[in-house]
Amino acid sequence: MRHFILIALVMLSLRATAQVSMTVQLPPTGVMQRAQLWNILLVSGSTSPILVQVEIRVTDARTNQPVLTGASRTFVLNKGAKQLQVGDVSPVSYEYLSAAADRSANGMLTAGSYLACYTVIRRIGDAWSVIGEDCIPFAVEPVSPPILNAPANESIVEESLPQFSWLPPAPQAIFSDLNYDFTIVELRNGQSAAEAIQQNIPVYRAAYNKNMFLNYPASAVQLDTAKKYAWTVVANNGNQFAAQAEIWTFKLKGVHAEKINIEEAAYVQLKRGLDAPLVTCSGTLQLSYSNDPGDNTVKYEIINLDESKKVVQSGMLSLNRGPNQLKVVLNNSFTTGHSYLFHILNGRLEYWNTKFIYNKK
Repeated sequence: MRHFILIALVMLSLRATAQVSMTVQLPPTGVMQRAQLWNILLVSGSTSPILVQVEIRVTDARTNQPVLTGASRTFVLNKGAKQLQVGDVSPVSYEYLSAAADRSANGMLTAGSYLACYTVIRRIGDAWSVIGEDCIPFAVEPVSPPILNAPANESIVEESLPQFSWLPPAPQAIFSDLNYDFTIVELRNGQSAAEAIQQNIPVYRAAYNKNMFLNYPASAVQLDTAKKYAWTVVANNGNQFAAQAEIWTFKLKGVHAEKINIEEAAYVQLKRGLDAPLVTCSGTLQLSYSNDPGDNTVKYEIINLDESKKVVQSGMLSLNRGPNQLKVVLNNSFTTGHSYLFHILNGRLEYWNTKFIYNKK
């Protein structure tokens, strides 16, 4: 008999718990106001009205950190279906657990991925019991990604140090810490712009850029007039990805460098710009350089332009103040027909360079 009574009580408890079903009606992605969290359909199977309260807890799905909690007022739920909106549960008591949370009256959730967990509580006097629970994932994303502005797609740029600009994603109100990752890569023959961005080592990359423009720095690898480049920006909210712009391409204006065959006694003048002559060389590279900074030594590197900018030789050169004639004996790492970049970095942090094609005698 006791076992029968215990089973009956358990069945009654399960029946009471199953008396209310809940369907949360959130869009899976898009822009979302805090008020939309309360779009809930409740269906009561109870034969009599019951007093209920709905509580919600929103957490960051990536870090599992709580963002906010909310508790509705107590309201009467009759038998059948009841479509709830924020007006039906107001006033709502919120607790904001993240500094990034928008606390304004029509507050918007910031960009990111979230998990919203709902609890329906039945109240009888001072006692309460949970009669419904549900969790649903959702994401807040901008309506439009960043939009590239300049230089125009497939354009030919006049400046050797171009300026890049773009427009922000919309709406900006969903970002608490809007920043951009900027990337330029070389576009190789046969590659699409998207393949280049995904596969190639960046020529230049700037992370956590707060501005909507970027001037290509003089300290970065010099852009080559003989090559084509692809670039894009990624919008982030803090360190979380939000949206990526299109991928555009550009080239620098310039003529192909004249190829010069040099004799053993000739010296090639190093230059700062991109207009240094392309020479052929075998065995020893002979260079002229004016040491205006007065450095005693200078570091040099030789980079294989045909193998992902691999450094094949490096070292130190001794200098005198004023004009210098330098000789660099090439090691066995060079391949006939390949193009190479020789550059030095002086005390003023200036790169002086020349390009050459190696031809073994």
